[in-house]
Amino acid sequence: METVITLLAAALLIALGTRLIHRLNAQHDARIAAHHFDDPYPSLSRPPGHSHPGPPERIADRRPAGTWP
Repeated sequence: METVITLLAAALLIALGTRLIHRLNAQHDARIAAHHFDDPYPSLSRPPGHSHPGPPERIADRRPAGTWP
């Protein structure tokens, strides 16, 4: 009888540990999915000089950077 109780307790602890690890992995995956990561190796995935297109810039939106009159 003691052996059966010991085996049931061990099985219960294994099940609880498995459930805990599963929940922690799901939480970690959710945190990773919330972040936006750029290309890991942009030089390998795009040829040189071909970066991500930015927002279109109009000439009228440009402002001088210095204080020249």
